[in-house]
Amino acid sequence: MIRIILVAVFLITFLIVSIPILFLEWIVGEFNPYAADLSSLRIVQWAFKVVLLLAGTKITIIGEEHVPKDQAVLYVPNHLSYFDIVITYSRCPGLTGYIAKDKMARYPVLSVWMKRLYCLFLDRKDMREGLKMVLTGIDQIKRGISVCIFPEGTRNPHPEEGMLAFKEGSLKMAEKSGCPIIPIAISNTNNIFESHIPWIKKCHVIVEYGEPIYIKELDKEQRKFSGAYTQSKIEEMLKKHKSML
Repeated sequence: MIRIILVAVFLITFLIVSIPILFLEWIVGEFNPYAADLSSLRIVQWAFKVVLLLAGTKITIIGEEHVPKDQAVLYVPNHLSYFDIVITYSRCPGLTGYIAKDKMARYPVLSVWMKRLYCLFLDRKDMREGLKMVLTGIDQIKRGISVCIFPEGTRNPHPEEGMLAFKEGSLKMAEKSGCPIIPIAISNTNNIFESHIPWIKKCHVIVEYGEPIYIKELDKEQRKFSGAYTQSKIEEMLKKHKSML
């Protein structure tokens, strides 16, 4: 019980205290946009690391050397928990925007931070808006801002039964921009919170970054089903994790 209270109090306090910080970031951004962007990234990464500390989460990281430091990428993880975002974002080497459900844009302060951090909001019911979001993501990648998308489309409630099928259109940003795809295998984050809501419990999590995938280097069949190909790479990593937990 104490962990959920500590995390909740910290997050509420951070959002309140961050209101004047957002104003300062806006001022800095008028003179030096990149400095403001980088500052916002590091502030939120610090906050997420505090959340993980309070949650008592032990993290084993594998293959982080596969993440390029000199170019934007499309991060493609499996999805088990809200904590997937907390963990992966806290380790991004550079500016990265996450694809989020459009309802997240309704929350004050939080939505302001998300927009500052180049998050993109997806309305699944509006195909035209979805296309605009993809085009914006492609533009961001070309400008050096990485994007993270969860191709399963939602958190997997039964990971023991395997991953949910990837939505093939989810990798269009990598296909059109030519950026590398970084597959990420995440194990056990559901046991931090989702498996026993409303409590947060101490647990061991494994996050593995796979080798970059370049769609243009795949053969014709693999390019046609790049989502399934990327998913297979993540499944291979997840199988290895079972003996490590």
